[in-house]
Amino acid sequence: MTPQKNRCFALGFLLLVILCSCARKQRDELIVGMELAYPPFEMADAQGNPSGVSVDLAKALGEHLHRQVIIENIPFSGLIPALKTGKIDLIISSMTATPERAESIDFTDTYLKTGLCLLVGANSSISSIFDADKPGRTIVVKQGTTGQTFAAAHIKSAQVLVLDKETACVLEVVQGKADAFIYDQMSTYKNWQANPQTTRPILTPFQQESWAIGLRKGDDKLRAQVNQFLAGYRKQGGFELLGDRYLKEQKTAFQKLGIPFYF
Repeated sequence: MTPQKNRCFALGFLLLVILCSCARKQRDELIVGMELAYPPFEMADAQGNPSGVSVDLAKALGEHLHRQVIIENIPFSGLIPALKTGKIDLIISSMTATPERAESIDFTDTYLKTGLCLLVGANSSISSIFDADKPGRTIVVKQGTTGQTFAAAHIKSAQVLVLDKETACVLEVVQGKADAFIYDQMSTYKNWQANPQTTRPILTPFQQESWAIGLRKGDDKLRAQVNQFLAGYRKQGGFELLGDRYLKEQKTAFQKLGIPFYF
Protein backbone atom coordinates (compact mmCIF):
# COMPACT_ATOMS: atom_id res chain seq x y z
CA MET A 1 0.00 0.00 0.00
CA THR A 2 1.40 3.43 -0.94
CA PRO A 3 2.04 6.12 1.69
CA GLN A 4 -0.84 8.17 0.27
CA LYS A 5 -3.22 5.23 0.58
CA ASN A 6 -1.94 4.57 4.09
CA ARG A 7 -2.77 8.17 5.05
CA CYS A 8 -6.24 7.92 3.49
CA PHE A 9 -6.89 4.65 5.32
CA ALA A 10 -5.71 6.15 8.63
CA LEU A 11 -7.90 9.25 8.16
CA GLY A 12 -10.90 7.10 7.27
CA PHE A 13 -10.40 4.89 10.29
CA LEU A 14 -10.05 7.96 12.55
CA LEU A 15 -13.27 9.41 11.16
CA LEU A 16 -15.07 6.12 11.82
CA VAL A 17 -13.84 6.10 15.41
CA ILE A 18 -15.04 9.68 15.93
CA LEU A 19 -18.46 8.94 14.45
CA CYS A 20 -18.85 5.84 16.59
CA SER A 21 -17.80 7.82 19.64
CA CYS A 22 -20.38 10.54 18.92
CA ALA A 23 -23.11 7.97 18.39
CA ARG A 24 -22.15 6.28 21.64
CA LYS A 25 -22.24 9.63 23.47
CA GLN A 26 -25.65 10.47 22.03
CA ARG A 27 -27.00 7.06 23.02
CA ASP A 28 -25.48 6.91 26.52
CA GLU A 29 -26.02 10.48 27.78
CA LEU A 30 -29.25 12.31 28.51
CA ILE A 31 -28.62 16.02 29.03
CA VAL A 32 -31.34 17.59 31.14
CA GLY A 33 -31.70 21.34 31.58
CA MET A 34 -33.09 22.95 34.72
CA GLU A 35 -32.56 26.07 36.81
CA LEU A 36 -31.15 25.05 40.20
CA ALA A 37 -32.82 27.93 42.00
CA TYR A 38 -36.27 26.56 42.77
CA PRO A 39 -36.19 24.43 45.93
CA PRO A 40 -37.34 21.82 46.68
CA PHE A 41 -37.83 20.96 43.00
CA GLU A 42 -34.54 22.17 41.52
CA MET A 43 -31.66 23.16 43.80
CA ALA A 44 -28.06 22.46 44.81
CA ASP A 45 -27.09 20.63 48.00
CA ALA A 46 -24.42 21.71 50.51
CA GLN A 47 -21.71 20.32 48.22
CA GLY A 48 -23.08 22.15 45.18
CA ASN A 49 -24.51 19.03 43.55
CA PRO A 50 -27.92 19.11 41.83
CA SER A 51 -30.70 18.01 44.17
CA GLY A 52 -34.48 18.05 44.49
CA VAL A 53 -37.66 16.59 43.04
CA SER A 54 -36.76 17.24 39.40
CA VAL A 55 -33.23 15.90 39.84
CA ASP A 56 -34.51 12.62 41.31
CA LEU A 57 -37.10 12.42 38.54
CA ALA A 58 -34.40 12.95 35.89
CA LYS A 59 -32.20 10.26 37.43
CA ALA A 60 -35.08 7.78 37.52
CA LEU A 61 -35.81 8.56 33.87
CA GLY A 62 -32.15 7.98 33.01
CA GLU A 63 -32.24 4.57 34.71
CA HIS A 64 -35.39 3.69 32.76
CA LEU A 65 -33.75 4.68 29.46
CA HIS A 66 -30.34 3.20 30.41
CA ARG A 67 -28.72 6.57 29.76
CA GLN A 68 -26.36 8.57 31.95
CA VAL A 69 -28.02 11.80 33.12
CA ILE A 70 -26.11 15.06 32.97
CA ILE A 71 -27.75 18.09 34.62
CA GLU A 72 -27.15 21.49 33.02
CA ASN A 73 -27.92 24.46 35.29
CA ILE A 74 -29.46 27.09 33.00
CA PRO A 75 -31.50 30.23 33.84
CA PHE A 76 -35.20 29.50 33.35
CA SER A 77 -35.58 31.98 30.50
CA GLY A 78 -32.71 30.27 28.65
CA LEU A 79 -34.03 26.70 28.86
CA ILE A 80 -36.14 26.71 25.68
CA PRO A 81 -33.36 28.30 23.57
CA ALA A 82 -30.90 25.71 24.95
CA LEU A 83 -33.30 22.91 23.98
CA LYS A 84 -33.92 24.25 20.48
CA THR A 85 -30.20 24.64 19.76
CA GLY A 86 -29.38 21.11 20.95
CA LYS A 87 -27.44 22.05 24.07
CA ILE A 88 -29.82 19.89 26.13
CA ASP A 89 -32.14 16.95 25.34
CA LEU A 90 -34.93 17.66 27.83
CA ILE A 91 -36.27 20.35 30.14
CA ILE A 92 -37.29 19.15 33.60
CA SER A 93 -37.61 22.40 35.49
CA SER A 94 -41.13 22.80 36.89
CA MET A 95 -42.20 24.16 33.50
CA THR A 96 -45.85 24.78 32.77
CA ALA A 97 -47.01 23.42 29.43
CA THR A 98 -48.60 26.46 27.81
CA PRO A 99 -49.93 26.93 24.26
CA GLU A 100 -47.33 29.66 23.70
CA ARG A 101 -44.42 27.39 24.66
CA ALA A 102 -45.92 24.52 22.67
CA GLU A 103 -45.49 26.59 19.52
CA SER A 104 -41.73 26.17 19.76
CA ILE A 105 -41.21 22.93 21.74
CA ASP A 106 -43.10 19.70 22.45
CA PHE A 107 -44.28 18.50 25.86
CA THR A 108 -44.80 15.11 27.44
CA ASP A 109 -47.89 14.13 29.38
CA THR A 110 -48.54 16.16 32.54
CA TYR A 111 -46.77 14.97 35.69
CA LEU A 112 -47.87 17.64 38.15
CA LYS A 113 -50.79 20.07 38.55
CA THR A 114 -50.55 23.41 40.31
CA GLY A 115 -51.84 26.96 39.98
CA LEU A 116 -50.94 30.62 40.20
CA CYS A 117 -51.61 32.41 43.47
CA LEU A 118 -50.37 35.40 45.45
CA LEU A 119 -47.85 36.30 48.12
CA VAL A 120 -48.86 39.63 49.71
CA GLY A 121 -47.78 41.75 52.66
CA ALA A 122 -48.70 40.47 56.11
CA ASN A 123 -51.06 43.39 56.76
CA SER A 124 -52.34 43.76 53.20
CA SER A 125 -56.07 44.02 52.56
CA ILE A 126 -55.67 42.12 49.27
CA SER A 127 -57.73 38.93 49.17
CA SER A 128 -57.67 38.05 45.45
CA ILE A 129 -56.02 38.85 42.14
CA PHE A 130 -58.85 41.31 41.50
CA ASP A 131 -57.97 43.24 44.67
CA ALA A 132 -54.34 43.33 43.60
CA ASP A 133 -55.12 44.79 40.18
CA LYS A 134 -55.92 48.34 41.25
CA PRO A 135 -54.36 51.72 40.46
CA GLY A 136 -51.45 52.61 42.70
CA ARG A 137 -50.53 48.99 43.41
CA THR A 138 -47.46 47.10 42.20
CA ILE A 139 -47.46 43.42 41.26
CA VAL A 140 -44.10 41.70 40.86
CA VAL A 141 -43.45 38.69 38.60
CA LYS A 142 -40.43 36.59 37.70
CA GLN A 143 -39.20 36.90 34.13
CA GLY A 144 -40.03 33.99 31.84
CA THR A 145 -42.72 32.50 34.09
CA THR A 146 -46.44 32.04 33.55
CA GLY A 147 -46.90 34.70 36.23
CA GLN A 148 -45.37 37.20 33.83
CA THR A 149 -47.55 35.89 30.99
CA PHE A 150 -50.69 36.16 33.12
CA ALA A 151 -49.83 39.69 34.22
CA ALA A 152 -49.19 40.83 30.64
CA ALA A 153 -52.59 39.51 29.54
CA HIS A 154 -54.78 40.31 32.54
CA ILE A 155 -53.33 43.02 34.80
CA LYS A 156 -54.83 46.28 33.59
CA SER A 157 -54.63 48.78 36.45
CA ALA A 158 -51.70 47.87 38.72
CA GLN A 159 -48.07 48.41 37.77
CA VAL A 160 -46.22 45.20 36.84
CA LEU A 161 -42.58 44.85 37.88
CA VAL A 162 -40.58 42.08 36.15
CA LEU A 163 -37.47 40.76 37.93
CA ASP A 164 -34.99 37.99 37.08
CA LYS A 165 -34.97 36.05 40.36
CA GLU A 166 -37.61 34.63 42.69
CA THR A 167 -35.72 35.88 45.75
CA ALA A 168 -35.76 39.42 44.41
CA CYS A 169 -39.53 39.23 43.84
CA VAL A 170 -40.12 37.99 47.40
CA LEU A 171 -37.90 40.75 48.79
CA GLU A 172 -40.04 43.39 47.07
CA VAL A 173 -43.08 42.13 49.01
CA VAL A 174 -41.14 41.69 52.27
CA GLN A 175 -39.90 45.29 52.10
CA GLY A 176 -43.33 46.64 51.12
CA LYS A 177 -42.15 47.84 47.71
CA ALA A 178 -44.61 45.54 45.92
CA ASP A 179 -48.14 44.66 46.96
CA ALA A 180 -48.21 41.13 45.54
CA PHE A 181 -46.06 38.48 43.88
CA ILE A 182 -47.69 36.14 41.34
CA TYR A 183 -46.18 32.66 41.57
CA ASP A 184 -47.09 28.99 41.98
CA GLN A 185 -48.78 27.65 45.12
CA MET A 186 -45.93 25.52 46.46
CA SER A 187 -43.33 28.27 46.19
CA THR A 188 -45.72 30.85 47.63
CA TYR A 189 -46.25 28.61 50.65
CA LYS A 190 -42.48 28.15 51.02
CA ASN A 191 -41.77 31.88 50.70
CA TRP A 192 -44.40 32.67 53.34
CA GLN A 193 -42.80 30.10 55.69
CA ALA A 194 -39.47 31.89 55.26
CA ASN A 195 -41.06 35.31 55.93
CA PRO A 196 -44.04 34.74 58.25
CA GLN A 197 -43.84 38.16 59.94
CA THR A 198 -43.89 40.21 56.75
CA THR A 199 -45.89 38.19 54.21
CA ARG A 200 -49.17 36.30 53.84
CA PRO A 201 -50.05 33.60 51.26
CA ILE A 202 -53.29 33.54 49.27
CA LEU A 203 -53.04 29.95 48.13
CA THR A 204 -56.35 29.45 46.31
CA PRO A 205 -55.28 29.44 42.65
CA PHE A 206 -56.76 31.88 40.16
CA GLN A 207 -55.26 29.95 37.22
CA GLN A 208 -54.77 26.18 37.04
CA GLU A 209 -51.55 24.91 35.45
CA SER A 210 -49.86 21.65 34.52
CA TRP A 211 -46.15 20.87 34.51
CA ALA A 212 -44.61 18.66 31.84
CA ILE A 213 -41.20 17.74 30.41
CA GLY A 214 -40.08 19.75 27.40
CA LEU A 215 -38.57 18.21 24.25
CA ARG A 216 -37.49 19.41 20.82
CA LYS A 217 -40.16 19.53 18.15
CA GLY A 218 -40.44 16.20 16.34
CA ASP A 219 -38.55 14.16 18.95
CA ASP A 220 -41.48 11.74 19.00
CA LYS A 221 -39.54 8.60 19.90
CA LEU A 222 -38.08 10.16 23.04
CA ARG A 223 -41.44 11.66 23.98
CA ALA A 224 -43.10 8.23 23.75
CA GLN A 225 -40.34 6.76 25.92
CA VAL A 226 -40.69 9.50 28.55
CA ASN A 227 -44.48 9.18 28.61
CA GLN A 228 -44.12 5.45 29.17
CA PHE A 229 -41.74 6.15 32.04
CA LEU A 230 -44.05 8.74 33.65
CA ALA A 231 -47.02 6.35 33.56
CA GLY A 232 -44.99 3.52 35.11
CA TYR A 233 -43.35 5.79 37.68
CA ARG A 234 -46.75 7.04 38.85
CA LYS A 235 -48.20 3.51 38.98
CA GLN A 236 -45.26 2.32 41.08
CA GLY A 237 -45.72 5.16 43.59
CA GLY A 238 -42.64 7.12 42.55
CA PHE A 239 -44.35 10.50 42.74
CA GLU A 240 -45.79 9.71 46.16
CA LEU A 241 -42.28 8.95 47.38
CA LEU A 242 -40.98 12.23 45.96
CA GLY A 243 -43.77 14.09 47.74
CA ASP A 244 -42.98 12.39 51.04
CA ARG A 245 -39.25 12.99 50.63
CA TYR A 246 -39.29 16.66 49.71
CA LEU A 247 -42.78 18.03 50.38
CA LYS A 248 -44.19 16.22 53.40
CA GLU A 249 -44.93 19.34 55.42
CA GLN A 250 -46.53 21.06 52.43
CA LYS A 251 -48.68 18.00 51.67
CA THR A 252 -50.05 18.02 55.21
CA ALA A 253 -50.67 21.77 55.20
CA PHE A 254 -52.46 21.71 51.85
CA GLN A 255 -54.66 18.85 52.96
CA LYS A 256 -55.71 20.84 56.03
CA LEU A 257 -56.53 23.83 53.82
CA GLY A 258 -58.58 21.64 51.50
CA ILE A 259 -56.34 22.44 48.51
CA PRO A 260 -55.54 19.47 46.25
CA PHE A 261 -51.90 18.43 46.29
CA TYR A 262 -49.80 18.33 43.19
CA PHE A 263 -48.74 14.89 42.00
